Amino acid sequence: MNLNTWLWLDKATFKPVSATAGLLALGMTATTTAEPVGLHVEPGTEDAKVFPASGDCPINADGSIGEPYAKGKADQEPPCGMAYLRATSGTGPYQFKASVTWKVSWHGSGGAKGDLPDGTFETTQDVNVQEIQSINR
Repeated sequence: MNLNTWLWLDKATFKPVSATAGLLALGMTATTTAEPVGLHVEPGTEDAKVFPASGDCPINADGSIGEPYAKGKADQEPPCGMAYLRATSGTGPYQFKASVTWKVSWHGSGGAKGDLPDGTFETTQDVNVQEIQSINR
């Protein structure tokens, strides 16, 4: 509780995907490509801080999102993450939600191309937050 949780997606995980279909007898093909363009996180409770405050984690130059925690960064805010401010004891787990937005486009063998509506893939995960208290003298 009250500790920053660092979230990240490696660039190998967060990459464009494509699918091609065709009518070979007519010499026609079309390829649809979905490119990940954003990650939005929601902690599942008002009793949490989100980093960045919007919950929209930026994409890094190398195509990854966020960064793993590294020794010596305990006092820093993560570029993508959260800090839960209350334990879940007696209330049940928080429903953490992550949504990846995909920009979808297509191009055909005859030079035709276009954009399709953005797609969103969303998942929810139960998060139990424990409370530990200590006294330093």
